[in-house]
Amino acid sequence: MDKLVIEGGVRLRGEVTVSGAKNSVLPILAATLLTDDACIIKGVPDLRDTSTMLKLLRSLGKNVEVDKGVVTVTAGKAANYIADYKIVSTMRASFCVLGPLLGKLKKARVSLPGGCAIGTRPVDLHLKGIKLLGADLKVEGGYVIAKASKLTGVHMYLGGVYGSSVLATDNVMMAAVLAHGKTVIESAACEPEVVDLAEFLIKMGAKIKGHGTPIIEIEGVRHLHGAAHTAIADRIEAGTLILAALITKGDILLKNCNYRHLGAVIDKLEEAGAQFTRTEGSLHVRYQKPLNAVNITTLPYPGFPTDMQAQMMSLMSVTSGISVITEKIYPDRFMHVAELNRMGAHIQREGPHAIVEGIKELSGAPVMASDLRASAGLVLAGLAARGKTQISRIYHLERGYENIEEKLQKLGAKIWRERE
Repeated sequence: MDKLVIEGGVRLRGEVTVSGAKNSVLPILAATLLTDDACIIKGVPDLRDTSTMLKLLRSLGKNVEVDKGVVTVTAGKAANYIADYKIVSTMRASFCVLGPLLGKLKKARVSLPGGCAIGTRPVDLHLKGIKLLGADLKVEGGYVIAKASKLTGVHMYLGGVYGSSVLATDNVMMAAVLAHGKTVIESAACEPEVVDLAEFLIKMGAKIKGHGTPIIEIEGVRHLHGAAHTAIADRIEAGTLILAALITKGDILLKNCNYRHLGAVIDKLEEAGAQFTRTEGSLHVRYQKPLNAVNITTLPYPGFPTDMQAQMMSLMSVTSGISVITEKIYPDRFMHVAELNRMGAHIQREGPHAIVEGIKELSGAPVMASDLRASAGLVLAGLAARGKTQISRIYHLERGYENIEEKLQKLGAKIWRERE
């Protein structure tokens, strides 16, 4: 098992290209189950999670070819409707094969999912939406077993305790595209990744309106055909790199970056005193003066993303003043607090809130990653800290950031891998 070692204190400078969005690519790959025709997906990042999804597609009977970020999916000899525990348990997003399997084959047996240890992440909204479309559902032996002689469109409300769900919206949308009649999803997730999936489905022949708003309308069609699609850029990777520039007092130009997908993040950083230069397809961020502490509340899109909370906490830990970070999506997503405090940060958790008292400088220390975004937050802290930081369990990082150490090295960071 590898660990990351970082010698902090280097100002990052240069250009970096943002990879394709993991959270777009995974459901888009799952959507290829809806057709027997060839589908070509471009901009697929080389990640542990994408590898898991490709493995799952092969287990479900698809032929999959990969060539430098381009994935071609074609029909195999026989379709399989069972998504095995050994695969699904390693990645929560793989549960989104439930909708397309049920839509295409009218039956599915999908293991309940695994993923990061960031608190309770139930699949109740997925099951609610699928059941409302007319499927018979039961949970048995750790699997969701679904079948339907036909799916029928319906008007449904898909909001949950913490708001909308991206994966539930994806799952229900993929099941509904082949249902009879019209489906209306109220309180649908509005994230750019949901929009990207909808655009791919439309290319396949689906009839979808309202994606990107809280109400999505889907008119079912009899069959879908193959399509080619390029995934959007990863807004969370872009946001992480922006914070890497600011926490190291650096100067970075991000290419393949849609700044419109980062509205809440950029707004908070501008409130803190950061300055940006926006151009079509790129974003330039340069540290020019000390930042001010700001308060953050995570919310469904277009609010501040929960996937940027840990990284923002790292920045606030070395920003003068006191900030309050409130987590409204996953209230238990604070496992990185103890690790940042090991590096000298002054952070106190109070329920769903973290009170961060900014200090002048962090100090390098051995730390342990608990989940994907906590890993990124610790990398940022290590880049800014005095001395050497060692981050264990970086397999979490490999789930969501493509070649992150190489990208940071290109920007001047002193970061490398070592065996544990």
